[in-house]
Amino acid sequence: MWHKVCELNQLNAYLGTGAIVDDQQVALFYLPSDKKQTSEQVFAIDNWDPIGKAFVLSRGIVGDVKGTPCVASPLYKQHFDLQSGHCLEQPEIQVKTWQVKVEQQAVWISR
Repeated sequence: MWHKVCELNQLNAYLGTGAIVDDQQVALFYLPSDKKQTSEQVFAIDNWDPIGKAFVLSRGIVGDVKGTPCVASPLYKQHFDLQSGHCLEQPEIQVKTWQVKVEQQAVWISR
């Protein structure tokens, strides 16, 4: 089931935004097109940091590690892959990812 979360212009580039979908906290990340990527991307992962045990991933630092888009937890700085949800430092740890689509500037996510 798809849920409309927001309009694309409500997301800030390279900054996380928290949302509630079906009583779950979700962290959204908007990466606009640039020299490396030709199209804009929006990622959605659970906002829960399983290492720091807090809902904080939407406040993390967005970047990439060896070309992999990720967010660094603001607590202990572990990096979570925005595509797969895997922790780069501890691959056995993973956060849930959500499917995202942008249609007519509306951001939709699916469980």
